[in-house]
Amino acid sequence: MDPSIVLMQFLNGIQYGALLFLLSAGLTLLFGIMNFVNLMHGSLYMMGAYIAAESYSWTGSFAWAAVMAFGGVFLLGIALDRLAIAKLYDRNHLNQVLATFGFMLFFNELVTIIWGPVSIYTVTPPALSGAVQIFGVAYPVYRLFIIGVALLVGLGLYLVIHRTRIGMLVRAGASVPGMVSGLGVNVKLLKMMLFGFGAALAGLAGFMAGPITSIQSGMGEPVLILALVVIVTGGIGSVRGAFYGALIIGLIDTFGRAFLPGILQMVFNDSIAQTTGPALAAVMVYLLMAVILVLRPNGLFPVKYG
Repeated sequence: MDPSIVLMQFLNGIQYGALLFLLSAGLTLLFGIMNFVNLMHGSLYMMGAYIAAESYSWTGSFAWAAVMAFGGVFLLGIALDRLAIAKLYDRNHLNQVLATFGFMLFFNELVTIIWGPVSIYTVTPPALSGAVQIFGVAYPVYRLFIIGVALLVGLGLYLVIHRTRIGMLVRAGASVPGMVSGLGVNVKLLKMMLFGFGAALAGLAGFMAGPITSIQSGMGEPVLILALVVIVTGGIGSVRGAFYGALIIGLIDTFGRAFLPGILQMVFNDSIAQTTGPALAAVMVYLLMAVILVLRPNGLFPVKYG
């Protein structure tokens, strides 16, 4: 096996895992800390991609597109919280699932009405175009940029949650909201801001995904499923768990899709191998989650709150 191909797929797996982490980070905060099941998280990822693409086409500024995707989806999350989500925090998970599933269908129809059913694309900005040599392998700069952003986001989240007063209030507000409210903290405002921030992280992930994938209605559902696998594997509510879980899932999925068809060709014909390989790679991801749930029901890196 060519070492350069292995290195290329390893980097691709890390990049895919980094993108999954950006999406999973907000979801694990909502699910783990606030005990809120949000099936429209993938739709917020989709809205971030569309807002970024529209902003980039208007201004030609990649940085402005990032601000609009993050800030726009943050404001969208705040509006959703005020309109409907806040009323669901004390409801059971079935109510949360049904309500957010309805919002998911709404947003899919909304983007079809506004942008049409045809996929749209964004281009990589000139500053992030091209490739760099890594141990003799030319690797796209933009994919390294995604990895770098994910690392910064992960470090920032860890420091905020575990090293600041805001993080302390968020954790306490999730565990003992009555006590925190009695100390004069506006728990409703705290939850609203956390939901908005989680939504903004999904929007940021959509912005980052724009130049490497097509932007279309329903693009959030497949990645939402993988994001749920990530947070269950890593540990619900754990930022560290989401980070490592995303890297593990990204590597397994990427290596499986790249190398399983070749392995299967040793036994089956080319057509069967090319069809079955990617399917088996997807199955491996869910099989890993099942094994981890059997051995460690709280995930690889469980947290004490949530």
